[in-house]
Amino acid sequence: METFVSLPQLADEEYVLTRETARRFFEGEIAPHYAEWEKRGFVDREMWKKAGSQGLLCTMIPEEYGGIGGNFLHAMIVVEELARCECALPGLFTHSDIIVPYIARLGTEVQKKRWLRGCVSGEVITSIAITEPGAGSDMKGVRLQAKKDGDDWILNGQKTFITNGWLADLVIVVANTSPDAGSKSKSLFLVDTKTEGFHRGRLLEKIGQKAQDTAELFFDDVRVPADAMLGEEGMGLQYLMQELPVERLFVGVWAQAVAETVFERTADYVYERKAFGQPIGNFQSIKFTLADIRTELEVGRSFLNDCVGRVLQGNLTSEVASMAKIWLSEMQGRTVDQCLQLFGGYGYMWEYPVARAYADSRAQRIYGGTNEIMKEIISRGIQHRHAK
Repeated sequence: METFVSLPQLADEEYVLTRETARRFFEGEIAPHYAEWEKRGFVDREMWKKAGSQGLLCTMIPEEYGGIGGNFLHAMIVVEELARCECALPGLFTHSDIIVPYIARLGTEVQKKRWLRGCVSGEVITSIAITEPGAGSDMKGVRLQAKKDGDDWILNGQKTFITNGWLADLVIVVANTSPDAGSKSKSLFLVDTKTEGFHRGRLLEKIGQKAQDTAELFFDDVRVPADAMLGEEGMGLQYLMQELPVERLFVGVWAQAVAETVFERTADYVYERKAFGQPIGNFQSIKFTLADIRTELEVGRSFLNDCVGRVLQGNLTSEVASMAKIWLSEMQGRTVDQCLQLFGGYGYMWEYPVARAYADSRAQRIYGGTNEIMKEIISRGIQHRHAK
């Protein structure tokens, strides 16, 4: 694997060890089984436990709750190595780096002690239920209702496109608690999937990321106690907005790592494949295509590293995170498409990783907020600074 411009901290022994551990685990415990998991639509639960035993889940969770007390760099390394083993399982970092941090940041001590150690060990798999049939990027459109009944809350509604939904033991649910309260209308709940009234719908069949379970969830008079609320009542939208910049940057981390991996595999291929008596990589059109891709990858890596630096300094804004998601996911799409073309007919065969990457990468421009919504966020920032 060719080295792209990298953050100097990643040369530290601690980060090198994390990368070696992640690479060894993903190559040994995920890659050999991935084709089988693609066919059935979900992974073995045992894989989650093995990942937890290697310290590869929830790396940013403090040691007192079973984590390694790492930072964003530890999490980024794990995401990169998962992408580089060419196995599209974004639910791993969705669990570790997007969902579980909600509990660590907003949870009561009782909630943390109940759930975090299981999340770190892989015994508890989490999902976050935001999207509904009529509400996606517009989170204000969420209709699932949570009504107070004595000291309890009763949840009714439906969620869809839920990553990890098929295997989840714990779901963070976005629900209406005060429908007429505007931005204060939504709250978050921790719902144990063994709770009566909770049902899983279909295991959804996607055009890509086929081993990643994605499901419909139904809530029919699901009764949860008052202490199942995560954070304060009415603060759900604010909490989501606070976490979204980092979530979108993780989409960018994944996009960059996938694009780099596909490029390296393609560069190897074009200098092995021969036509008209010579490697096809000798043809000017192919050389120039590789040059263009390599340039975009360097630009993407530099921008990503800058964003990571902002995270470590605590000043990554929603606007910059949106730029990163747009640029890196679009760059990933261009890279994978061009690389597939260089493989010719073989690139269209599912057995070739570039074909799977082509199908898998399309979702990057949709989840975490569509790229059109990212442009809206960026344009609002421009308008705020310049409009008279």
